[in-house]
This record gives sequence, structure tokens and C-alpha cells, in this order.
Amino acid sequence: MTPSERYPNSLPLALSNDLLSPSQADSARHDGAGRAASKPHLLFLFSDTGGGHRAAAEAIIEALRLEFGEAMTTEMVDFFKAYAPGPLRCMPEWYPHMVKIPWLWGLGFHLSNGRRRVRAILGLFWPFVARAARRLVRSHPAELIVTVHPFATTVILNALGPQRPPFVTVVTDMVTAHAFWFDQRADTTIVATPTARDYALANGLDPERVVVVGQPVAARYCAPPGDKRALRARLGWPQDAFIAVLVGGGEGMGPLDRVAYAVDESGLNLTLVIVAGRNERLKAELEARAWRIPTFIYGFTREMPDFMRAADVLITKAGPGTIAEALNAGVPLILYAHLPGQEDGNVTFVVGEGVGVWAPKPHMVVQTLACWIADEAERRRYVENARRVARPDAARVIARLLAAHLEPIPVPAARPGQDQPSPVSAPG
Repeated sequence: MTPSERYPNSLPLALSNDLLSPSQADSARHDGAGRAASKPHLLFLFSDTGGGHRAAAEAIIEALRLEFGEAMTTEMVDFFKAYAPGPLRCMPEWYPHMVKIPWLWGLGFHLSNGRRRVRAILGLFWPFVARAARRLVRSHPAELIVTVHPFATTVILNALGPQRPPFVTVVTDMVTAHAFWFDQRADTTIVATPTARDYALANGLDPERVVVVGQPVAARYCAPPGDKRALRARLGWPQDAFIAVLVGGGEGMGPLDRVAYAVDESGLNLTLVIVAGRNERLKAELEARAWRIPTFIYGFTREMPDFMRAADVLITKAGPGTIAEALNAGVPLILYAHLPGQEDGNVTFVVGEGVGVWAPKPHMVVQTLACWIADEAERRRYVENARRVARPDAARVIARLLAAHLEPIPVPAARPGQDQPSPVSAPG
């Protein structure tokens, strides 16, 4: 059997981290011709219900390439969009509207959470999704299956049956992990924090199979902080100003506009950088305003790693990926919004580790900014805590853990200045 016959949708690992349009990447419809038959193939299950699942999968695939070169192939499948039956296929489109009603989202999270409740819900839905799940695993054979989405854990394990390849769950909720994530049959469950591990153990997982690694983010967010003055010069930002970067995620979600206006009206001596993401309406509204303070307004940008490194503070919602990226950049956080339920623990983590503050009202954001502008030593304490907590190697550690499930275990790619690659050890 030729490689293209065995894995018709395979993506050469060296190309896995290229920027792909949704139509190209969602179901990983890529030409696998020319891939060596001996290369192990890894299947990543995700869905665009929020940007974090795709971003985590892409970060891990990138790390696999950095660690192991061309030793394996990968593909990403948006299981909702490509395989879910009926209305479930629309989940990626519904998600942005669902999270605009936070209290209802939180209610659903809490009402569905718990081992018995999840078992009952999955039992109810299994007859409806079984055929689609089995078709997915038949269509995408792999030597290792990785899910970065909670709804693909038990459903796919059910579809695979007892004779299956290794299965790994990478939990992308940083702290408060829903019971949907956890299934005792998973060979390894990877979590970001000790608290998330506690949730895994409370849901019956074997402690030997749960690993705390950190939040996987793209390599461009893992470089050392660098020269802030050089970064500001390149970006065209003022050298000696206190700079606050305000973001709301890739979609510009949350009460970003109200926070921006409160900062502008505060009279504080700072420069404000606003990233509206893909929210074109919001960007146009912000650009039409007559700002009192120096303000830079951006839409979706690939410059976020340097924005964070050049900033004095990041004002953001409590998404796990953004928190991890900020920690890697050594920038303190002001959290102004969160999704009830799954992001509750993120707020507790940020405040408890001393890497940021919770300021759910615009005037609280202003008060925190005023404090840090007046007391640089106080802000520096948050910077040092961020550097202590950061886990910039998380994606690459995950890559090595995944490789340890393969037979034979791939040899790590040689790095500059390294005579012999370091061996990979199996978990445990």
C-alpha cells in the first residue's frame, strides 16, 4: 500500500505550521504523496469553537517539527465541521454567539460538569454521533491520535474500540477543566497546571498517566523578551512612554471598547495600543474616535509576540493561550473579562501567582494602571513573577511526550552545536 493510499489526507510535517486558510486546514485535505511509508502519522482532533484549540494543535505540530524534523507526518481535523451530524456541524459558527451570553455559558458549564453527568450526556448522544465518529477514525488512520478538544475524547475512544493506536488528550483549559476532557482509557492526559491535574484525578484518571507541562503556544511566543527599545523603534511606538496593550482575542471579544474609553478618559500619562482582532466593526468605531491620549489601533496582526515584549502591561480577557503568551513575554496582566466556568480558574491562577490582577470593571483597570505607572517597583514584582511561572518549553515537552508513544521512538533532530541528538524517554 502506498503512503497516499494509507494516509490520503496526510500533511508533511514541515508544512504543518504553514499559514493555511480554513478551507485548506480544517479537514487537512492535503496531498501526502511522496511521504515515506515508514514515517509514523499523527492525527490531531480540534474544532474552531474558540481559537485556543487550533492554536494549541498548531503549536504542538510546530514543536514536533522543531524536535524531530521530518521524522513523522501530521494532519488536523476539525471533527465538528467535517464529521458531526446535523446541527452539531454548526458548532464553530455558533460559538462566537454563544459566548456573548456569559451567564448562560457558565450555567451550561456547571450543569453539565461532573463524571456522572458527562456519562449520562454522552450516553444520550452516542447513538446520534456513533456513525460519524467511526467514519472519522476509518478515514484518518494514524499511529497516534491527539485530541485538543474535550468533545473528542470519549466519543473517539468509543469509536476506536479496544484495538487502537495510542491516544493522548492535551487539555487546553489552563485550570478549570470540564469533565468532558477526561477518560480513563486515554494513554496520557497532558494538563497545564497542578490544579488542572487535580481535576483529572477527581475524574478518576490514573495519576501516572496525567502530566503537568504548561500551556502549548507557538514558538514565536517563546523567544526571550529581547530589547524593548529596539522593538518599540521597529513598531513606531514611543520609547519612554508607559505602554498598555489592550486585546480581546482574535475576534476582538469582550467589553474591549468600554475599557479603552475609560483609559482614554482617565487622563493617565500612557500610550494605549488596541488590538481589535478580526472585529472590523469595532476597529472602525475605534478609529473614528478623537482620542485624548496617544493611541495605536490595529486589527488582526501577526505582531502580537513583539507587542507583548514591547509593552509594560497587557490588558486582556482570561483566555489560557493569551495568559501563557504574556507570561513567556514577562508582561504583567490585567484581566477584564472571563468566560464563567472554564475560565474561572484562570483568574484565580493569575491573581494567586502574582502575575496580574482581576479588574472586571473599567474603572478598576484604570486604578491598576495608575498604581503601576506611579510605582514601577510594584509592576516589576509582577514581571518577575511572570518570568518565574512561564513555561515557554511546554509545546516542545509535549512533542517529546507524544513521540515517546511511537514505535520506534523517533530520534530527535540534531540542533546547532549538538553533536548527538538527545534520546527521548517514554512516559513513566
